Amino acid sequence: MPQQRRRLDRALEPSFTSDLDSLAIEELRDRRQLLDILDTELSYYRRILHGRMDLLDFELRRRAGTETRSIIDALPEILADPPSGKTTNPLDRELSVDTPENAGGGRRDIDQALGDDFLARLPTIGDNEHAAIRDSLAATERTVSEQRRAVHDAHDLITGELTRRYRDGLADADELLSTP
Repeated sequence: MPQQRRRLDRALEPSFTSDLDSLAIEELRDRRQLLDILDTELSYYRRILHGRMDLLDFELRRRAGTETRSIIDALPEILADPPSGKTTNPLDRELSVDTPENAGGGRRDIDQALGDDFLARLPTIGDNEHAAIRDSLAATERTVSEQRRAVHDAHDLITGELTRRYRDGLADADELLSTP
């Protein structure tokens, strides 16, 4: 039986964005929709990873004596998103707060990073293990960020091809607007 390939792997292959001018408009839209879904997933993972790293960083400050509050008292502040003006999301849309369909139970690096129970034992973790966990989370976050950037790049290419077709009259914009 052939091995199933992840949607992300398929979307990041060079063939996913090559010869876009030869694809049917429905295929281009389907690919762009897949990229939107992947962006939501990857954004979710990044937010979770950042939250865990922020908790680890708070615990380090508490241990060093520069933070006197308990982690429970500081939790709302630790996990709050910093205020921002303009979104940094190149797809420029509201991000879902729902859990992605495939989040959690797999063998991917992100599943391993998010499956670790270190938060339950945070006060008892030694400094060396604390640093190793923080480094592992940071490495996973870098990988997820790189994947997300590649998803954005693919999205830009496909959107560019769709835009070209509408601009050149090769696709009907009225059809797009009437689609439910």
